Amino acid sequence: MSNILIPNPKEAESIHIIREVAAQFERPVLLFSGGKDSITLVRLAQKAFYPARIPFPLLHVDTDHNFPETIVFRDQLVEELGLELIVRKVQDSIDQGKVREEKGKYSSRNTLQTTTLLDAIEEFKFDACIGGARRDEEKARAKERIFSVRDDFGQWDEKNQRPELFDMLNGRIHQGQNVRVFPISNWTELDVWEYIKTENIRIPSLYFAHKREVFFRDGMIWTANEHVYREPHEEVLEETVRFRTVGDMTCTAAVLSTADTLDSVVEEIKSSTISERGARIDDKRSEAAMENRKKVGYF
Repeated sequence: MSNILIPNPKEAESIHIIREVAAQFERPVLLFSGGKDSITLVRLAQKAFYPARIPFPLLHVDTDHNFPETIVFRDQLVEELGLELIVRKVQDSIDQGKVREEKGKYSSRNTLQTTTLLDAIEEFKFDACIGGARRDEEKARAKERIFSVRDDFGQWDEKNQRPELFDMLNGRIHQGQNVRVFPISNWTELDVWEYIKTENIRIPSLYFAHKREVFFRDGMIWTANEHVYREPHEEVLEETVRFRTVGDMTCTAAVLSTADTLDSVVEEIKSSTISERGARIDDKRSEAAMENRKKVGYF
């Protein structure tokens, strides 16, 4: 019997969503962090428009506290695929007095990204921002529609969401509004990893086990770096770790791991009993941390 190519229904749904964005909106953009989810979105967008190039730019809101490996990967990917990349920096928002640098034990620039993002949306008049959020990540994410409308101030109202029946996506918006679009909303973390494995997608080395200088605090593994606040008594150790989710190094915890191949990462995820958001330090600030950030315009 000849081999039969079985279509991936989640891939097909995501490609359909991305094509709908291109059809319904005038100035879409793909929010790119250099993490596995946004990398997966790039591959899906490639497939959606092949053999043409991806017809919208990538936008990276750079905190200047990103992992160096992520920035190197970002620039290599953009050059390799011939993509347009827009970078806007949180440091500029700080210098302009629009946001204030946090200080102390749990200081991070992660929440400051919101202002920089909203300014970029206004600067380029983006009407649709494609993001890699998934419903399985966190309970506030589970409330999102695939086309999630934001008001004139970039704010999200969970009580004013449109129905999405029979995969019908309504991109009609009023002047000043924009839409956050989540093509892999129905995927799980395991779905993403299995897709990366099947497609043999290159990802940053941070996702694989490697030796790194870290310190332990509150049961989490923090990166030892000049940008990450550390108490004098918090000892720096060299451990073999990897990252399940990649963001600003001030809010992204590592996990002890020996998984250094895609196969071993997939097997590790299958046996994990903890959500990947369990490694996001910024989610620990309060029970409603993610929802509060989304209400003021976060990704």
